[in-house]
Amino acid sequence: MTSAQPGWKISVGVDFDNTLVSYDNLIHLVAAERGLIDSETHATKKLVRDHIRELPNGETEWQKVQALVYGPRIGEAVPSEGATEFLEECYRHGVKVNIVSHKTEFASYDETGTNLRSAALSWLEQHRLLDSESYGLTGDDIYFESTRKDKIKRIKKLGCTHFIDDLEETFLEQSFPDTVKKLLYSPHLPAPTVANVELAGTWNQMADHLFHDA
Repeated sequence: MTSAQPGWKISVGVDFDNTLVSYDNLIHLVAAERGLIDSETHATKKLVRDHIRELPNGETEWQKVQALVYGPRIGEAVPSEGATEFLEECYRHGVKVNIVSHKTEFASYDETGTNLRSAALSWLEQHRLLDSESYGLTGDDIYFESTRKDKIKRIKKLGCTHFIDDLEETFLEQSFPDTVKKLLYSPHLPAPTVANVELAGTWNQMADHLFHDA
C-alpha cells in the first residue's frame, strides 16, 4: 500500500536528505579532506556550506562535496537522531509513512557516475529501514522525484496529512497543499523564519507532537 487509506487518521510524508539522513559529520569530513574548511568549523551542513561558498569558485566546490556525500560516500551517513524511533512510533500507532524526496538520478559534479536514487535505496537497506515488521516500510513506499514541483504533486497524490522537511522552501511553494500540516525538521534552528509551519524541531518533538501531546 502506498497511499492513505480511509482507516488512517494520519499519513506522514518524510523528506530524505538532511531530514531522515544526517550528513553533517560526513559533509564536514569530506570538506576537510578537500582542504575547504579547517577542523574548527562546526559540523553542521549550513555552516560548512556557507563557509565553502565564500571561497573562490565556492559554489562549484560545494556542489562537488554534495555529489560525494549523496552518492559514492552516502554509506558513511547516519540516520538523524531520533528518526528511527519516530518511524517505530508511527508503525506502532498505525500511521502510514512514505518517503518523498526531490532527488535526481545523477549529480553533475560526481565523476563516479553513481546513481543517487540507487545509492539512497542502498542506504535505507543498509540501515534496515525497509523492514516492514519494524517500520512498516517497503521499497514501494519510497518516491524520488526529479523536481520540487513533482515532489509536491506526489505528496498530494499520496494523501499525506503531514509532511516533514528540513527546507522551508518546500512549504513556501505555491502548489504546496494547505490541507497538509507542515512540520519543519529543524534541530539547529528551533524557530522557523518563514512559512506557516505547525511545528519546527527535532524528531523527538515530531513524535511528541503527533502521539503524546494530543
